[in-house]
Amino acid sequence: MLNYPMRWIIKPQVFNAEWPAPANIKTLISTRKGGVSKGPFSSLNLGDHVNDNIDDVVVNRNLITAFLPAAPTWLSQVHSTDLIELTSSIKINGIPVADGSFSKESNQVCCVMTADCLPVLLCNKQGTQVAAVHAGWRGLLDGIIEHAIDKFDSSDQLLAYLGPAIGPNAFEVGSEVQQAFCKQDHKVESAFKSSSNQGKWLADIYQLARIRLNNKGVAGIYGGDFCTVRDVEQFFSYRRDGQTGRMASCIWIEE
Repeated sequence: MLNYPMRWIIKPQVFNAEWPAPANIKTLISTRKGGVSKGPFSSLNLGDHVNDNIDDVVVNRNLITAFLPAAPTWLSQVHSTDLIELTSSIKINGIPVADGSFSKESNQVCCVMTADCLPVLLCNKQGTQVAAVHAGWRGLLDGIIEHAIDKFDSSDQLLAYLGPAIGPNAFEVGSEVQQAFCKQDHKVESAFKSSSNQGKWLADIYQLARIRLNNKGVAGIYGGDFCTVRDVEQFFSYRRDGQTGRMASCIWIEE
């Protein structure tokens, strides 16, 4: 039996999305606080791929699962545009390689992990469909949000919540990234501003996501006021620290 101080185990610090979702749509977003991991992973690291002690990760995941109707379906995220459907009739073997999940069934917990990339939670206003998306700049550029929206029956009845991600004053990218986005859609020019470093741009990942959501007919967009880099106390940040943990953003339909 693992021996951990109880004061760590009983107080994982999580929060819920603040948005006008139907009452049966539930969310949970973890912070970095309230787990058992040590060092750069202190303390509620949920990533099993970042060289943290795996026993600590298991304890942390169990802490989060205690808030959920079932264990979340953890993904191996690779900055793709692939999403998997979660159903009770399809058994998933191993860890799926995907950057999002969606479901129409109750108690299927869609979950993505992040530490600067943007977690996007989606639901319809009827409370019958949900999705969780891992959207880094590559995924955004390639259309991960659009692919997720296409899994819903109707895009004009959707709500979106933008969870903790790198803020617009911390996300420096090269000119090739800025040009790639602007080539696709001139409206995103407003999401970039020149950096003090020559040839670099500061990108607003929240604005990039909002524009893409709007383009698909999604008007109800909430959240998007975090910065994982600047908020050292609350959030892990890969860009800030290099070696670090991962947080989870979860959504499900309550039975």
